[in-house]
Amino acid sequence: MTRRKRTKKIGSSGKYGPRYGTKIRKRVKDIEEEQKKSHRCPNCMAKKVKRVSTGIWKCTRCDTKFSAKAYTPNIRKIEGKETEKIEESK
Repeated sequence: MTRRKRTKKIGSSGKYGPRYGTKIRKRVKDIEEEQKKSHRCPNCMAKKVKRVSTGIWKCTRCDTKFSAKAYTPNIRKIEGKETEKIEESK
Protein backbone atom coordinates (compact mmCIF):
# COMPACT_ATOMS: atom_id res chain seq x y z
CA MET A 1 0.00 0.00 0.00
CA THR A 2 1.63 3.27 -1.10
CA ARG A 3 1.07 6.65 0.48
CA ARG A 4 -0.38 9.44 -1.59
CA LYS A 5 2.10 12.17 -2.44
CA ARG A 6 1.20 15.76 -1.61
CA THR A 7 2.19 18.62 -3.82
CA LYS A 8 3.73 21.96 -2.89
CA LYS A 9 0.47 23.66 -3.67
CA ILE A 10 -1.57 21.60 -1.22
CA GLY A 11 1.02 20.99 1.51
CA SER A 12 -0.24 20.03 4.95
CA SER A 13 -3.88 20.60 4.01
CA GLY A 14 -3.76 17.63 1.63
CA LYS A 15 -5.06 15.50 4.49
CA TYR A 16 -8.50 17.08 4.01
CA GLY A 17 -8.80 15.89 0.39
CA PRO A 18 -11.58 17.59 -1.59
CA ARG A 19 -13.49 18.59 1.56
CA TYR A 20 -14.06 22.11 2.96
CA GLY A 21 -13.21 24.13 -0.17
CA THR A 22 -10.01 25.56 -1.59
CA LYS A 23 -9.95 28.90 0.27
CA ILE A 24 -10.25 27.32 3.69
CA ARG A 25 -7.64 24.67 2.90
CA LYS A 26 -5.24 27.39 1.68
CA ARG A 27 -5.75 29.34 4.93
CA VAL A 28 -5.12 26.20 6.99
CA LYS A 29 -1.96 25.49 4.99
CA ASP A 30 -0.61 29.02 5.54
CA ILE A 31 -1.38 28.94 9.27
CA GLU A 32 0.17 25.49 9.78
CA GLU A 33 3.32 26.46 7.87
CA GLU A 34 3.74 29.58 10.01
CA GLN A 35 3.03 27.65 13.20
CA LYS A 36 5.48 24.81 12.51
CA LYS A 37 8.47 26.79 11.27
CA SER A 38 11.29 27.65 13.68
CA HIS A 39 10.87 30.83 15.72
CA ARG A 40 13.22 32.97 17.81
CA CYS A 41 13.19 32.81 21.60
CA PRO A 42 12.64 36.25 23.20
CA ASN A 43 15.01 35.27 26.02
CA CYS A 44 18.08 33.68 24.37
CA MET A 45 17.36 34.64 20.71
CA ALA A 46 17.90 31.05 19.49
CA LYS A 47 15.65 29.63 16.77
CA LYS A 48 14.45 26.82 19.03
CA VAL A 49 10.88 27.76 19.97
CA LYS A 50 8.20 25.08 19.66
CA ARG A 51 4.46 25.28 20.27
CA VAL A 52 3.29 23.40 23.38
CA SER A 53 -0.42 24.17 23.08
CA THR A 54 -2.67 27.05 22.05
CA GLY A 55 -0.81 30.25 22.91
CA ILE A 56 1.92 28.50 24.93
CA TRP A 57 5.43 28.31 23.49
CA LYS A 58 8.65 26.77 24.82
CA CYS A 59 12.30 27.27 23.93
CA THR A 60 14.08 23.93 23.79
CA ARG A 61 17.46 25.58 24.38
CA CYS A 62 16.86 27.63 27.54
CA ASP A 63 13.59 25.92 28.67
CA THR A 64 11.74 29.24 28.81
CA LYS A 65 7.96 28.93 28.59
CA PHE A 66 5.97 31.96 27.56
CA SER A 67 2.55 32.88 26.26
CA ALA A 68 1.96 34.58 22.94
CA LYS A 69 -0.44 34.41 20.01
CA ALA A 70 -2.14 31.13 19.16
CA TYR A 71 -0.36 30.42 15.88
CA THR A 72 2.81 32.55 16.14
CA PRO A 73 4.98 33.40 19.13
CA ASN A 74 5.00 37.12 18.33
CA ILE A 75 4.58 39.13 21.50
CA ARG A 76 2.80 42.44 21.05
CA LYS A 77 4.16 45.54 22.76
CA ILE A 78 1.58 47.60 24.61
CA GLU A 79 1.44 51.07 23.09
CA GLY A 80 -0.87 54.01 23.33
CA LYS A 81 -3.16 55.12 26.16
CA GLU A 82 -2.48 52.13 28.39
CA THR A 83 1.26 52.82 28.67
CA GLU A 84 0.64 56.53 29.27
CA LYS A 85 -1.64 55.69 32.22
CA ILE A 86 0.98 53.36 33.70
CA GLU A 87 3.72 56.00 33.36
CA GLU A 88 1.52 58.72 34.93
CA SER A 89 0.69 56.57 37.95
CA LYS A 90 4.39 56.05 38.81
